[in-house]
Amino acid sequence: MGKIVLISCVSTKLPYKAKAKDLYISPLFKMNIAYAHTLKPKNIFILSAKYGLIDLEKIIYPYNQTLNTMRVEEIKKWAEKVKKQMDGKIDHKKDEIIFLAGEKYRKYLIPYFSKIQIPLQGLSIGKQLQFLKRKLTYVKNL
Repeated sequence: MGKIVLISCVSTKLPYKAKAKDLYISPLFKMNIAYAHTLKPKNIFILSAKYGLIDLEKIIYPYNQTLNTMRVEEIKKWAEKVKKQMDGKIDHKKDEIIFLAGEKYRKYLIPYFSKIQIPLQGLSIGKQLQFLKRKLTYVKNL
């Protein structure tokens, strides 16, 4: 049993291939990664609209795809792909899953897990950034 953090991809990316943790360059993504590390998780993964579940160190190419423009059937198919990718990486019954991802990225994954947290649920992007900045400042000052 351990904590697993799932962070959704973002549209702002480098224009060339890079490690997944470096490809996404928006302030929100960078703060989500920093916050995720403060939680001392067993693992952190990115939920990518194109690639599904990806490791932070995996080299990927930039892309222009988002769940926000997909139909419900496409999102459900994507979620099934992600669940298969989780096999052997995440224990859906024992691990505690912390979603740092929007509703479309988590909606069809949530029922798969026994223990979840959604610390940014219901917050606008601005409020998410404020929350993350507060948490990161607090940890820095410890």
